[in-house]
Amino acid sequence: MSQSGVPSFAELLAGTRRSAVHLEMRDAYGVGDEAEEFEQFKRTGHVDLDPTARWWPGWLGMVREAVGRGVVMRRARIVSEPVTDYIRWEHAATPLNIEAGELVRWLPRRRAVDIALPGADFWLFDDRLVQFNIFTGDGDWADPPKEFSEDPAVVKLCSDAFEAVWERAVDHEKYTV
Repeated sequence: MSQSGVPSFAELLAGTRRSAVHLEMRDAYGVGDEAEEFEQFKRTGHVDLDPTARWWPGWLGMVREAVGRGVVMRRARIVSEPVTDYIRWEHAATPLNIEAGELVRWLPRRRAVDIALPGADFWLFDDRLVQFNIFTGDGDWADPPKEFSEDPAVVKLCSDAFEAVWERAVDHEKYTV
């Protein structure tokens, strides 16, 4: 357990046995640890796909370890079109997620209007625990940045939402920005 008593993402993923799904619904983030790479992309149009650069080794290692022990990791992104620069950057970097073993799909927002969605992006671990990612209005992490729920009704809402999005979404290889 982390020092704050709140489990870290690494701890949650390490305890996951079957599935970890992530639903992203924001078109822009202002998360500080991505700022440098995102600014470089806006200037040059280039994404560094070196898996040893910056935060990638930790993330990709966690994904590979989880997938290697049988956890299915799926990520779905609901995006407005035309897409923002941030989504264009995220799309360009996604091959690293896929290479590590994540399955990634994209859903244009107009195709999600009739899906009941929770109010925040989330991770759902083994259909038992939801971690909501909470952001400020300018896209950076809120304080506190995460909220958790094991309430069966909340878990069901998130599971149903994710599965509805996943069913309609387009595989990364077929989605163009």
